[in-house]
Amino acid sequence: MPKETTKTTKKKAVATEKKGKKGKDGPKRPLSAYMYFSQDWRERIKTENPDASFGEVGKLLGAKWKELDEEEKKPYVEQAQADKGRHEREKAALEVKKDKGSEDDDDE
Repeated sequence: MPKETTKTTKKKAVATEKKGKKGKDGPKRPLSAYMYFSQDWRERIKTENPDASFGEVGKLLGAKWKELDEEEKKPYVEQAQADKGRHEREKAALEVKKDKGSEDDDDE
């Protein structure tokens, strides 16, 4: 028997159609300041709390991030801004490349 589509399934299908497919050749998404912080601190937190589960480590990281003042967050924010710039440059370069590719197809 075919599975009936529910209202939520239809909404998800419509949302997926609107969003479009992610290009495999596209640039990686930029990381947030918190993600750079968590990459830097995860091992320290795990060493200090060897019995902590993955979720507990995440909670400890979140608590530590909230404790930091603006000056302590600054290096992570700068990394995130640099990564955002990289992402925008790569995205623009990809758009130019795609535009050139579509122009070449039109000439035939």
